[in-house]
Amino acid sequence: MSRLCVFCGSSAGARPEYAETARDLGAALARRRLGLVYGGGSVGLMGVLADAVLAAGGEVIGVIPGPLATRELAHPGVTAMHVVGSMHERKTRMASLSDGFLALPGGLGTFEETLETLTWSQLGIHRKPVGVLNVLGYFDGLRVQLAHAVGEGFVRPEYAALLLFEERVPALLDAVLAWRPPALPGPWLRPGQT
Repeated sequence: MSRLCVFCGSSAGARPEYAETARDLGAALARRRLGLVYGGGSVGLMGVLADAVLAAGGEVIGVIPGPLATRELAHPGVTAMHVVGSMHERKTRMASLSDGFLALPGGLGTFEETLETLTWSQLGIHRKPVGVLNVLGYFDGLRVQLAHAVGEGFVRPEYAALLLFEERVPALLDAVLAWRPPALPGPWLRPGQT
């Protein structure tokens, strides 16, 4: 594993712990010689994370759609910046450059990107780990929603289990690095079918 894609907010959020955790993650990625692939912004948690990786001497690759490059203030100091034509192209490029996916707290884009990569894992489009850093219980609601979807028969338990939840940076990185793709049935099968 050489690079991890991190989804996170273009806002810093309401609590200082979010930015502190982004800084901790950035420093930990660099210490473990894992490059960062992210949305390319210089503001919010995106900027904090990228700055922390760069300050620790790590590699940072940004991927940003042209129309957002000005609005999100594309980070001028990254190792490499890929300017793409659309959000779909952004996600595809980020996935192709990464060996796994992490999410820090963020808004609708962070939720969408995280769930899309989880869906890609379920469908076998990629065989890479997907995890969330549950800072101050930020993703507790997602965990509850996934359990509810399992209970209601819309998500198989083994697919819900594809999403790694950890509260501390070292634990999440350890879980991602130790992750091995499980053998999964196709998503179109009913429980009990093989």
